[in-house]
Amino acid sequence: MHNRWAVRVFGEREKFKDYLNHTGLKVSHGRETVFDAVMASHGHFTAEDLVKIFQKNKRKVSRATIYRSIRELLEAGVIRKTAFGEKHDHYEHVYDEKLHHHARCIRCYGVIEFPCQQCDSEYLRYLQKRGFQVLGHEMHFYGVCTRCRLRG
Repeated sequence: MHNRWAVRVFGEREKFKDYLNHTGLKVSHGRETVFDAVMASHGHFTAEDLVKIFQKNKRKVSRATIYRSIRELLEAGVIRKTAFGEKHDHYEHVYDEKLHHHARCIRCYGVIEFPCQQCDSEYLRYLQKRGFQVLGHEMHFYGVCTRCRLRG
């Protein structure tokens, strides 16, 4: 299991380095530090989550470097943005993830992930026929989870 994870992280690191080289950017210490923190995170995360992790571990990475690196990781296809109806963006890994959607409880903010359905492929085919390069897509449902409904 650990070896499989290491191979995937290596692949994502190479994808990120290729993107940086293609865009004329350097593989800086700050970018590598942010990349490592992103790969070590599990589930959804925000830029501010990374800021807190670096502050807690007393690692000096500027907020600007974190936000810039996240944008670059997004453009490189290493992470994808997920919208939860909040003022800040959430992200998640692309590797080892099947396309999925989210349902979020408006009371406890719990998230349920569920697989894409057949209709998703129809949307993707439609856009691709028109020359639109799809980097990702998402659909969100909002409601009240069973636990919150039972609590009243």
